[in-house]
Amino acid sequence: MFFERFISQKILSSGGIRGAFRNPLLRIAMIAIALGMTIMVISILVVTGFRNQISDKVIGFGSHIQISNFDNNNSYEETPISATPLFLKSITDHHEVKSIFPYASKAGIIRTDDEIEGVILKGYGTEYGWDYFSDKLISGSLPTGNSGGPTKYAMISSSIAKRLELGENSEMIVYFVEQPPRIRKFIISGIYETGLEEFDKLYAFCDISIIRNLNSWNDTLVGGFEIQIKDPSKIDKLTQEIYQTAGYQYNTMSIKERFPQIFHWLDLQDMNVFIILGLIILVSGVSMISILLIIILDNATTIGVLKSLGATNKSVKSIFIRVALPIIFYGLILGNGIGLGLGMLQYHFGIIKLPVESYYVAQVPIHFSFSMLIFLNLGTIFCCFLMLIWPSSVIARIRPARVLKFD
Repeated sequence: MFFERFISQKILSSGGIRGAFRNPLLRIAMIAIALGMTIMVISILVVTGFRNQISDKVIGFGSHIQISNFDNNNSYEETPISATPLFLKSITDHHEVKSIFPYASKAGIIRTDDEIEGVILKGYGTEYGWDYFSDKLISGSLPTGNSGGPTKYAMISSSIAKRLELGENSEMIVYFVEQPPRIRKFIISGIYETGLEEFDKLYAFCDISIIRNLNSWNDTLVGGFEIQIKDPSKIDKLTQEIYQTAGYQYNTMSIKERFPQIFHWLDLQDMNVFIILGLIILVSGVSMISILLIIILDNATTIGVLKSLGATNKSVKSIFIRVALPIIFYGLILGNGIGLGLGMLQYHFGIIKLPVESYYVAQVPIHFSFSMLIFLNLGTIFCCFLMLIWPSSVIARIRPARVLKFD
């Protein structure tokens, strides 16, 4: 083992591991691995960032699972459900349910002096924490503390506010098309912006008591229930379990079933990243193979001398594996350092911006998933070692008599 380490250090320009930085061939190989690793790290940070931020935004609008009546139509207005304590207990007793809260919706038309705009007025009760909208407020306050009394508060999106030229504390007249037609005047308590344009341009929020009053419901009736679960990775399984618990007269849908286009788009991003990672690992591996082959052929005389002195093919292979180790090791460290450094810059300063209407976020999102980074590094090391098998097998074909005679 000592002589194998000694010879490998000599190949590394007689400088131990640090000699790899002075050898042009090894430096090129190291840079190739570092660049590949940098791109892979950034890809993981960005894709997990997209998935987490967009999923959180969509779930914030509709929670993980929604329970509604089966006979709901496409008018955005629900057939009421009775919120009995027994029904609520049957859901909250499930060990994976984090919270459950009622909601109700009603379609209306906002009218100003110059414009009209369709809107879905969605009401929540006191059980709803409004945590999701707390950091989405641009101005004003949340529509809480309203029981449907003389003053009715509503929160609208910035896109609706801009189109209708409304602001905080402005009066908003909403027409509800029914027989007979109903008109309600709201005071805008706040303006929010999530970046999900297809939701922002449609929804306004208020207290659920206002929707009950408009629909002539008593205090036990709601439009449906939204459920937050503890482990989002189990959402498909839990949707089926809650469906059976709630009863077959109710429709239970996960957020992925309600908005499949968004989650399919996220899945497509994941697939693109896997393709990119595969191509980068392949390119890095080919670079590693090419460099190691050049090093082996450049040291063919040394290999011939070692074999003539009794060194086995296994020992000689071990020497060149030891040569490759610092290249891979320093390449991974350099690539991880650059990738994480660029990720930190984007995370804290948001240097790269994005059009919100296309990507749902205002800047490239970053999420540091260290478990995925560890898996990525281990996978890269494994692939690099697999790709070293073939070039190291060339050593077995080198005959001492031929290379020494040529020399």
